[in-house]
Amino acid sequence: MNTASPLEPIRFDTKIAVLLRADLEPWQRLNVTSFLVSGLGTQIPEVIGDPYEDADGVPYLPMFRQPVLVFEATKETLTTAHTRALSRSLPRSLFTSDLFATGNDRDNRAAVRAVPTAELDLVGLAVYGPKNAVDKVVKGARMHP
Repeated sequence: MNTASPLEPIRFDTKIAVLLRADLEPWQRLNVTSFLVSGLGTQIPEVIGDPYEDADGVPYLPMFRQPVLVFEATKETLTTAHTRALSRSLPRSLFTSDLFATGNDRDNRAAVRAVPTAELDLVGLAVYGPKNAVDKVVKGARMHP
């Protein structure tokens, strides 16, 4: 929640974090990050700020109201983070290695649905929630270089 006066920097008591598996190719990191954060605003509308407008009055879509912190980790740390996010019931999205072989949303959902939770081959996880809870989820990961 933002409690700052109009002249103070805006600070949030929540955090958006993306955790990527360290062995991804650069194009995969960008693709996975984009997919992971795409659902947050649809389920958690308060993460979206106001629309933008340039000096000529041209409108632009709103974006997240706060930064998205991107981390990288080993496969094991990513699996642990997923377990922590589930145990804290934090809003989350995931990307599994199987999704690199699909070509559409229906097949993506089917690929995830076909694998038990403990066996998901995670390559990415996005989490939103109170700062301290998200910090505990991503513990052991490092900021993306």
